Amino acid sequence: MQQTNPVKIEGIGRYLPKRVVSSEELETRLELSKGWIAKRNGVLARHWVEPQKESNAFMGARAAEEALEAAGLTLSNIDLILNASGTYQQPIPENSPFIQQELGPEAHGIACMSIGVTCLSFVVALDSAAQFLATGRYKKILIVSSEIASVGLNFEEAESSTLLGDGAAAIVLGRTPEHEASAIHKAHLETFSDGAHLTEIKAGGSYHPPYNYQDSKDTDFLFAMQGLQTLKLSKTYAYSFLENLSQGLSTGLSTQFGDIDWVIPHQSSKVGLKMMESFGWPADKFIRTIEKLGNCIAASIPLTLYEGVESGRLERGQKVLLIGTSAGISMGGVILSY
Repeated sequence: MQQTNPVKIEGIGRYLPKRVVSSEELETRLELSKGWIAKRNGVLARHWVEPQKESNAFMGARAAEEALEAAGLTLSNIDLILNASGTYQQPIPENSPFIQQELGPEAHGIACMSIGVTCLSFVVALDSAAQFLATGRYKKILIVSSEIASVGLNFEEAESSTLLGDGAAAIVLGRTPEHEASAIHKAHLETFSDGAHLTEIKAGGSYHPPYNYQDSKDTDFLFAMQGLQTLKLSKTYAYSFLENLSQGLSTGLSTQFGDIDWVIPHQSSKVGLKMMESFGWPADKFIRTIEKLGNCIAASIPLTLYEGVESGRLERGQKVLLIGTSAGISMGGVILSY
């Protein structure tokens, strides 16, 4: 049985691109009826980057700076920068050296690495970082999720292209001081590869490389999602996954759920959030950002966590369920005391 791991989110930060794209603007662009996007996806607005001006590294570094300030720390206190993102600036190297570079000379020499599980990257990185801290390998870890979806959207697919937004969030994670309650209580991840091709960018890797472009369609280099099939497959495995995460969690009527103060779900879609509510979890326990941010891939959960903290709803010592799905299909969750 997993033991409670006393780690603390010492600070949290975010960065949102300056450009706000309303659903009305996209409905005009895609010739959709007024209100179609809000009705279908639940999104009223999202932020999109100005290409070449707001990079993954730029956004991630700005979020990291806010997280450090909130923690009352500087980069001299950090000994690992952990990139937890589903999108990247370029295939090699992965994002973390670029984040370090964007943070400036003070970050030079800090260990950098990435954990990539698309939309669950932050959740898996949080659990992994907690294990690093438990062994004493690292003392203070900066986790950064920075996502740019807008450059890879297929506007022939109205459902997916109107759902995704850009943004970044970061946390500073350290060991919990004595006499404080912050901890990770449970964490679990399951992957069901029968859904591996339901959400994907098909081309650009070694199997469909850029130089073999003649064997690929233009749209193979863009994001594609079979939303209905993804939802059906997720529902197939959801109840057993929840029970494996924490016995009794698959029904909000259970006493097991009673001590969870807040649910911070991946803001996958309006329908995806409704599926989570179908477990019987109280609607007033959910923190949502999909209406104003859309689905920001791995940054979605920490951006919603940020919303909970900054709004004053999430308080120290309260218990939180972070949960979601990712391409693969994977399902993951963490129960922690903030």
